[in-house]
Amino acid sequence: MTVPSLGLGLVGCGSFGAYVLDAVAGLPGLHIAAVADPEPSRAKPLGDRHGVAALDGLDALLGTEGVDIIALATPPATHAEMAVAALRAGKHVFCEKPLATTTEDAARVRDEADRSAGTLVVDHVLRYNPLLRAVQQLIAEGLLDPPRRFLFENDAADQDLGPGHWFWDPEHSGGIFVEHGVHFFDAARALLGSEPESVRATAVRRPGGPVDMVIADAVHPGGVLATHLHSFTHAHRCERQLMRLDHGFAETRITGWIPTYATITAWVDDQEAARWEQLPDRTRQLLTVPGYRPHGDERITVTVHRDAGHAAPARGRGTERTVPHRVEAVIDLGGEPCKPYAYTESVRAAADLLHSAAGGGSPVADAYAGLTAVAVARAATLAAETGTEQKVVLPGRPAAAPRPAVALSEGSAA
Repeated sequence: MTVPSLGLGLVGCGSFGAYVLDAVAGLPGLHIAAVADPEPSRAKPLGDRHGVAALDGLDALLGTEGVDIIALATPPATHAEMAVAALRAGKHVFCEKPLATTTEDAARVRDEADRSAGTLVVDHVLRYNPLLRAVQQLIAEGLLDPPRRFLFENDAADQDLGPGHWFWDPEHSGGIFVEHGVHFFDAARALLGSEPESVRATAVRRPGGPVDMVIADAVHPGGVLATHLHSFTHAHRCERQLMRLDHGFAETRITGWIPTYATITAWVDDQEAARWEQLPDRTRQLLTVPGYRPHGDERITVTVHRDAGHAAPARGRGTERTVPHRVEAVIDLGGEPCKPYAYTESVRAAADLLHSAAGGGSPVADAYAGLTAVAVARAATLAAETGTEQKVVLPGRPAAAPRPAVALSEGSAA
């Protein structure tokens, strides 16, 4: 049976909107039906490029026959109202992150998605990255212990963010935690397998200018700590990012905000060493994400240094193991040159919206994922503004009490 192709209508014909259309063009089961923007100088060239009508806004798209999916590539403050309107019109929605700029608005979208016949996916691209999926799988299989510590450091570029850019205006963007941090609050939720209970945060303002550096410490259940730092202070060529997972007897280091390369170091026993040595044979299986087309340069390599440590048991945080062998593993999607490709394919893979729309179920980055990320981002923003720890409140779920800080007594080991 042939599945009918769904028509996609884009709202927001700026550079990112054009990027989304290029990413999904040719996707089986999808065709570009129309584009819309209140500025004709943006809408018409993009419409001409794809051979579709150029309209003046969302209302026109919703009234256009053959538009089944609304893709929102507009500034963050517009997302909630547009998503709700599209869902009420019976459309499916692909929403650029964040889902909204406030928790209340994100909850409204979540509630509307729950009631609607339409499916909503948030463009949390890290959920669709093969490298992060592989790490999740290694955790699920027990080759890596669940992380007890998550760290993300993002030295991002402000080279194209002039003083008048909407990015710096919290009324439009929601602020750094909301506009950008949601990617990594969501990634931490996926890798740690939990939602944080409370957040402490600090914001730093550049002299005479806007807040351009923020850091948040989020406490997850079980005493797992996640630290998120974002600094929009660099030239493009000087950008750098590091995600670090502490698994106790192992460490994962992932580079790039669109990850393409990871190293894992682990101390293991004989049985675990044999399992690690089998990983290269599972490269295709571990790096498969539906909708993501492999580049061809993906690889997993593993080196086991046997008897690299003492045979005596090792102990850490109350856990004792006999782990004499050191594993060094690399997961590589093709390195930094493949970053644009990985980004495009991750956006394309977020079209699991199509499968959910056709067969039911929820996409990986659904409205609840979008709400959760916004709730953590808003708690971090308020924590930075007030200097006090904030509970993470998800509407419809009781708030967890903040975990008390643990003071080190004099003479204690840090």
